[in-house]
Amino acid sequence: MSHLSQFDPEIANAIESELIRQRQVLEMIPSENFTSEAVLEAMGSVLTNKYSEGYPGKRYYGGNEYIDQIENLARDRAKALFGVSHANVQSYSGSPANQAVCFGLVSPGDKIMGLHLFYGGHLTHGWNVNFSGVYYTSVQYVTGRDGYIDYDALAKQVSEEKPKLIFVGATAYPRKFDFSTLAQIAKSVDAYLVADISHIAGLVISEDHPSPVGHADVITTTTHKTLRGPRGAIILCNGESSEPLKAPPERSRKYLPTMIDRAVFPGLQGGPHNHQTAAIAVALKEAATPEFKEYGHQVMRNAKALAQALLDEGIALITGGTDNHLILADLTPLNIGGKQAQNVLDEVGITLNKNMIPFDTRKPFDPSGIRLGTPALTTRGFNEEDMRVIGKIIGEVLKDSTNETIKNKARDTVRELTEKHPLYPGLTVL
Repeated sequence: MSHLSQFDPEIANAIESELIRQRQVLEMIPSENFTSEAVLEAMGSVLTNKYSEGYPGKRYYGGNEYIDQIENLARDRAKALFGVSHANVQSYSGSPANQAVCFGLVSPGDKIMGLHLFYGGHLTHGWNVNFSGVYYTSVQYVTGRDGYIDYDALAKQVSEEKPKLIFVGATAYPRKFDFSTLAQIAKSVDAYLVADISHIAGLVISEDHPSPVGHADVITTTTHKTLRGPRGAIILCNGESSEPLKAPPERSRKYLPTMIDRAVFPGLQGGPHNHQTAAIAVALKEAATPEFKEYGHQVMRNAKALAQALLDEGIALITGGTDNHLILADLTPLNIGGKQAQNVLDEVGITLNKNMIPFDTRKPFDPSGIRLGTPALTTRGFNEEDMRVIGKIIGEVLKDSTNETIKNKARDTVRELTEKHPLYPGLTVL
């Protein structure tokens, strides 16, 4: 980045500092990951210069022959990886993707359902201050006190509420989703089932989590979590080939590709971010390799090893463990809040986030839990033994958070671990 460091050293220095921070800490926020350098190169390319409103072969600007090639590669790779007939790769991120699904499938005021934010759901699944809870009549479902989704209770609630669209997916749910049962529940009231697999997309590809394909009407996913790509999103579905310049005669499952494409453009946004599309295409090519499948397996092994290590330290886990890449811990027995835990672990070089737990009695900005996961550390090459060491560090620090001797020992161990598994060793900014 010689040009950047010469012209704008303040920004260059900030980027360099962030690179150093990422190298020196244990990134354990389960929605974060590290892209390959190939993905970084695609993101920082001349593709950012081009405007491309429309879709391949149907653009409103000239000079898009190579952009069409790139977008078609991204779409074809997504369709092949997930086993669907249609993919839209233009949504800027996960929230706009979910907004596009709502915009395309239901009308303002229609009833939608999603998992309550405080029970592991996402803002865009109907939370009251989000577009999904403001422009639609939103009904939220919750987990049981054991932290699991109660499918019988959900079926009863759906039968009573009769929503037109049901979101399934979460930002802090450590167990697998039963997509077959969820599809039956949605079909009982002829509701669209939308599976937001943003957190688990990589695990679906590696077959460590069941796929919603064949069960959900529409699937959305971000591309930067377990998929290990750039920030972006993909919307997947089956149906007749898309005709985005022609309105479908009706809203129906038959015309889902067109309904989705028209909702993204021209419904909600203009030109796609072509550098982002190219980076998504690169990440999807990486995800099609045997090495990526092994990565997904290791994410799972690491998560289970970390969960057991935390349990061995006496830390309570929601649902008692995990079936995926993330862990939700209840710190109530330790008499420490999630905010305090996040801050003290930041001090020793462990990055995770405070989080609400089911039936939490504390406030959202100072909740009872923490959320942590293994995707980013697995990318760096961390294994089960490393997870057992990390679990022990976390337990020791949280049980005696004012003990400077313990914290200094934790810092030393974090430094040893990060030096053992270097990040971007050949990358420089300045």
